[in-house]
Amino acid sequence: MLITLKKNQGLRLAILAAVVFFILTLMIGLHRHLTFYSSYDQGIFNQVFWNGIHGRFFQSSLSSQLSTNVVHNNELPEVFYHRLGQHFTPALLLWLPIYALFPNPATLTVIQVTLITAAGLVLYALARHYLEPSLAVMITISFYSAIAIVGPTVTNFHDICQTPLYVFTILLAMEKRWWWLFIIMSIILLAVREDSGITLFGIGFYMIASRRFPRIGLSVCIASFGYIVILTNLIMPLFSADISRRFMLERFGQYATGDEASTLEILWGMISNPLRLIFELFTPFFDTIEYLLGHWLPLAFIPAIAPASWLISGFPLLKLFLGKGESVLAITIRYAMTIVPGLFYGAILWWAGQGFKNFTTKLEKLKPRQLNKGFRRFWIFCLAISLCFALGDTKNRSLYFVIPDSIEPFVYVSLPQQWQRVGEIRSIIAKIPDSASVSATTYIIPHLSGRREIIRLPELKLKNDQGNIENVDYAVADLWRLQHYQVAFRHDLSRLKILVSLIDEISNDSSYGIVDFKNGVILLQKAADNNPEAIVAWLAFRQEIEGILSQTSQDNLSLANK
Repeated sequence: MLITLKKNQGLRLAILAAVVFFILTLMIGLHRHLTFYSSYDQGIFNQVFWNGIHGRFFQSSLSSQLSTNVVHNNELPEVFYHRLGQHFTPALLLWLPIYALFPNPATLTVIQVTLITAAGLVLYALARHYLEPSLAVMITISFYSAIAIVGPTVTNFHDICQTPLYVFTILLAMEKRWWWLFIIMSIILLAVREDSGITLFGIGFYMIASRRFPRIGLSVCIASFGYIVILTNLIMPLFSADISRRFMLERFGQYATGDEASTLEILWGMISNPLRLIFELFTPFFDTIEYLLGHWLPLAFIPAIAPASWLISGFPLLKLFLGKGESVLAITIRYAMTIVPGLFYGAILWWAGQGFKNFTTKLEKLKPRQLNKGFRRFWIFCLAISLCFALGDTKNRSLYFVIPDSIEPFVYVSLPQQWQRVGEIRSIIAKIPDSASVSATTYIIPHLSGRREIIRLPELKLKNDQGNIENVDYAVADLWRLQHYQVAFRHDLSRLKILVSLIDEISNDSSYGIVDFKNGVILLQKAADNNPEAIVAWLAFRQEIEGILSQTSQDNLSLANK
């Protein structure tokens, strides 16, 4: 006989699963950050929060460095740049009081893990609305084991980490007919990002298609679509031209004809070119199938036959499938989180008895499906495989000390080795005053991002609050990391060459002095005298990597293709 759980037992198991998930992902996420493996996005959000508690809401010099003015017009990063022109994220203000109490980039990791953990508990309550405790627990554990949840949770902080909690709360409010909560959470969801309206549109479309709440669903669809159009065409351009000149073209430039395009122009480009639309939707074919299988895996592939899963998640999926770029079909990257809530809600309704044939039948009249022993074993097997894929992903390097970054050629950093480097890096960046402007390499940026003026090397100039162009006070680079990884990663070799050339230039012309150097980590200060010991260490390291720097472009390409 199958194990049956009482109501309280089910809740206790769901809470236990939440606690285990919280502890493990928090440990992995914090360890990743503390050992200098969190990267640029962690720095961006930390600077946004830091500026926020100082009254400069959504400003970021790090975001400015990614803006169209810098990328396309070759302008300099600005400390007063408003990130809302890139991504409209006012919902982040909800967590500003917590950050004000603990102003540290690690706080963002704690917030992220907490939000995802809370989403799983709301999912349990949603599942219990229709299902027995044993099934609700299995669905909750599936959520905590999903590749698209575990992967983005242990990586850099991101705004989409709020989405599962808000969507599950919206769906629970819909089931309970708590329309006041439904409206509040819908507004908050829209405030997560400019594209959150696509997820809300999917919920409204389900409400119409299922005939459960057609009038409310129509209102939701109109409101969410109108919000996206007004926000991206009228409001965000007030802050910058990034939405039309950069982000629309980077993701959907294949549907545009000029150097910039609004969301309405991209939509018209899709509608007016249906053949390209179909081609983009199904290509790359095998990658698309693999992406869907990865999403279905933790639920034992039930979402593939659950109509509600297709209706709610279909629109966020279309956004990804119709776009371009490597990240759109990467299931361990944050964008995949937008797909998850609809899949899990659809699975709940399928177990409640819903299918394609009885989709419009009132749910109260359906007979819930039973979980037999054989399928339970298969489901548990799927969960194990899902966890292996989630934790085995090397893109975010959360478990770099367990899983080598490359096998051939072999690239691996051990735990003792990296923790020794942590002490060396921290001793160097401790010499940078909190008020100083700084330029740093990618993985050092998050630890220095709680300041007004910070950019990424090799850039050394920015515009300050007075609009004046100035050189940063300090530059710090982890060259050992690039040296270690360049054997397998072409971009690291390119960055190493660029940075060494820059250091040679600015130290030789005395615009910057080398004030410290430890194990491949260098600190330079503007208009400072060279530290003799640091110079000796730097020249020895420079000689050590001379063979790497002299490699031809063809050699680099061969290494990258190994």
